[in-house]
Amino acid sequence: MDSRPELGTVFDEIAIMVRRLSTAGQLNMTAAAVLARLRRKGPQRLTELAICEGVSQPGMTQLVTRLEREGLARRTPDASDRRVVLVEATPEGLDLVERRRAERAAALHELVGALSPADRAAIDAALPALTRLVEIHRES
Repeated sequence: MDSRPELGTVFDEIAIMVRRLSTAGQLNMTAAAVLARLRRKGPQRLTELAICEGVSQPGMTQLVTRLEREGLARRTPDASDRRVVLVEATPEGLDLVERRRAERAAALHELVGALSPADRAAIDAALPALTRLVEIHRES
């Protein structure tokens, strides 16, 4: 693995750029990540969301309360254990996640279109490896 500092710097800049490409709903990154996770994985325990997003349980409780107030998420009892509360995205929350994804995709398409054909081909060639990198991270 090439450990040049440029790799980390480029990924940092890409993360900042991608964050700025989605403004629908004016969500902070943690709120957007929670809704995206709920879309991808389905209902989750609040403690699981806190661990996965690297925030405290009280912080996640506040975030979920805010998402509930905004109509983007709701708490529901777990059918297998009524003592457990699950957090799920509402249809409005799922719609917002999709709008943000579409907004990012359109902006990225425009940016990539400004690159040379050789640069676009290099990005296309790197996509399978980048996809595997994301999958490895999600599994850990």
